[in-house]
Amino acid sequence: MPYAKLFRSRWAALLWAGGILWTAVDFVGVAPRHDAVAASNASDPSTQADANGMPVNSVDLATLANAMGN
Repeated sequence: MPYAKLFRSRWAALLWAGGILWTAVDFVGVAPRHDAVAASNASDPSTQADANGMPVNSVDLATLANAMGN
């Protein structure tokens, strides 16, 4: 379907855009929220975890700070 014909109708364009979004969500998926885990780990340094849930230690943090130039 040529795009010029598609966007002559708002409803056709809306359905087309909805299909694109649906395809994107279906392909990528919905990531779980890590906000509660991050908030609980922030107060206790011995149980800090990265975005993948792996434990973080001071050697890892020092290596990261060195790589960032801090």
